[in-house]
Amino acid sequence: MEMLFYRYNSICEPDLIAIFQKYGLDVVTIEEEITNKSLSGSERLNLLTRAIESHTFSFVFSINFFPSISDLCEIYRIPYICWTVDSPVMELFNKAVRNQYTRIFVFDMAQYRTLSPHNPGNIFHLPLATNVERWDQVIRCASAKDRKSYASGISFVGSLYSEKDPYQKYLSVHELPDKAKGFVDGLIAAQSQIYGYNLMEASLTDEMIALFKKKMAPLYPDEENSVMNTDRYVTAHQIIGMHAAYVERIQILKRLSESYPVDLYTLSDTTVLKDCVNLNVKGSARTFTQMPLIFHHSKINLNITIRPIQAGLSLRIWDVLGCGGFLITNYQEELPEYFTLGEDLETFTGIEELHDKCGYYLSHEDARLKIAQKGYEKVRSLHTYEKRIAELIRITYQSLPS
Repeated sequence: MEMLFYRYNSICEPDLIAIFQKYGLDVVTIEEEITNKSLSGSERLNLLTRAIESHTFSFVFSINFFPSISDLCEIYRIPYICWTVDSPVMELFNKAVRNQYTRIFVFDMAQYRTLSPHNPGNIFHLPLATNVERWDQVIRCASAKDRKSYASGISFVGSLYSEKDPYQKYLSVHELPDKAKGFVDGLIAAQSQIYGYNLMEASLTDEMIALFKKKMAPLYPDEENSVMNTDRYVTAHQIIGMHAAYVERIQILKRLSESYPVDLYTLSDTTVLKDCVNLNVKGSARTFTQMPLIFHHSKINLNITIRPIQAGLSLRIWDVLGCGGFLITNYQEELPEYFTLGEDLETFTGIEELHDKCGYYLSHEDARLKIAQKGYEKVRSLHTYEKRIAELIRITYQSLPS
């Protein structure tokens, strides 16, 4: 039984390929986009067409949604399955989501609630997971030098979103009215006080949406190819939400480093943090070799979910727990569905609460280690890629016409 896996270098791809193979599937891959990021749409379609016409695939799979793959599979009447790992993914608003041979699995329940009416019965919610076996192997084989090297009090691994912030990029070369800048600052300040509910879309005025669409038109999809008007969504999540991610991460790192040593692993520009004397900027962390050691040997791992992920749980949560690390994460709507808060992981609903909890757990090792162990055991038993892919395949084939 053959499947086609279209790759573009998502960090999840190697794990999922291994799981599909473990389940007895012969996995054929298309990998040109991993090294050629300028691959055109026609080149992608040519690669896919040649592969489809020279094999008998049971289905085609990708991480995140590719409208062109969906349309091609519709022509050939081959199921196309995708699983989102990011947000926002603007391709999800393309009319191709309505294709009857497409099955879309989204990790964020808020995403599901928005999209599912556009292809009822073919769009599903599926939370992310992790590869505990991989992490166990890396951690088990680490040298004493590595264990010492990656030990931290508090660590944060991830982007600061300065390079992914269209609002900040726009302001670096253009002007916005003071009223608009004040509106954005106020909205982000209000949102920073609330976790578990995203108020940005509901708070936007038509005037502000029109202004941002006029100023940043290339960010807004062509309405003719969209299943819905996305102006409000783009303004709230693609523009203001991404800027909120940057602002929030900077504020948290500054506040924590006032009191505690913090190790930051990032490739982002950290100039804005240069005066934080307790902040140790470590540069990048290799996903499959260094990251699991950081998670396992840090006393506290931070997760700061970007605001465009409105309800779901980011990959970082699953990976930290799968490495046996102690995690403090911002509260998200879906957390209580999968974890017991305060037993499997710790949460915060504000910067001062996070600051105080870091101080507590840095000085209460037994409590910290107990929570880390329970979180690891829960992920290992319930939230692995093996279990998620089994569910994905089961749901897909139940939804196909008999």
